[in-house]
Amino acid sequence: MASGEIDAVYVATPNALHTPFVVAALEAGIHVLLEKPMASSVAEAEQILAAQQASGAKLMVAYRLHHEPGNVELFTRAQNGDFGELRAFTATFTQDVAEANSRGHNGYWGGPVPDMGTYPLNAVRNLFGEEPISVYAVGTKTPTRGFNFHDTVAVTLRFASERTAQFTVSYATAAAESFTLVGTKATVYASPCFGFGPKVGISYVEKTKEGSQTHAFKPVEQFGNETQYFSDCILHDQHPEADGKEGLLDVRVLAAVEQSLATGEAVALPPRQRHRRVQADQALELKPAPEPSEDDMISIIPQSA
Repeated sequence: MASGEIDAVYVATPNALHTPFVVAALEAGIHVLLEKPMASSVAEAEQILAAQQASGAKLMVAYRLHHEPGNVELFTRAQNGDFGELRAFTATFTQDVAEANSRGHNGYWGGPVPDMGTYPLNAVRNLFGEEPISVYAVGTKTPTRGFNFHDTVAVTLRFASERTAQFTVSYATAAAESFTLVGTKATVYASPCFGFGPKVGISYVEKTKEGSQTHAFKPVEQFGNETQYFSDCILHDQHPEADGKEGLLDVRVLAAVEQSLATGEAVALPPRQRHRRVQADQALELKPAPEPSEDDMISIIPQSA
């Protein structure tokens, strides 16, 4: 990394290995696109953020949905008050993961909450434009499965404005993904909402007193979109929207879920506020690239059970 020939790196290691690679790159002045969750503890996330601030290199957390047109439209419309005062959010995001996959046997921070729960968590934070102040979680372990963590977890978030959000994630069920956003002017049901692929287009139904309207979006290359945005930030010396502060705000909630699962109690979070939000011009529309099959990849343990 000291050669001066590397401009940027993409860190997509298992979550527990993020920090040493990211810190080393940032200290060498190398820009980093970092997979979510940002780290596997608040302390590690703060260490990464401090390294970025000291180096001046760019750090962007890879929230691909911050550049997907359907999600960007939902975020910006929510910010503009199109759905009225937002009161509640519920979501489900599940899949059937093989225990042999790296995600299946590396404890809580390799499991469904940091992996899949980050999506509804980040979505509701950006829809509400607010940070949760309380976290409560209930987890279960399917008797016939061999995970070393709660394979299905239900999370409830409370916000200072007396709003609530709930989401359920699982590694031990059939695939499902959807969320419902309830406002005083409209109810929004989105599905698919978190997924990706050359045939996956985000869609949502908006219901008001006047009737229902479906908003459907073409599939886009979500990973290409975020990489294009990150590259533009480097080339034009712009600060990425999904920076280390955004990543840290998610990690502190994920850590609170872990604590709640361990204690069986709600965990209070100190008030936080983030002024920067997803903007309409972050939506990009690169055409989907062909997906490689598992046979095309080397030494891959299939994720699906």
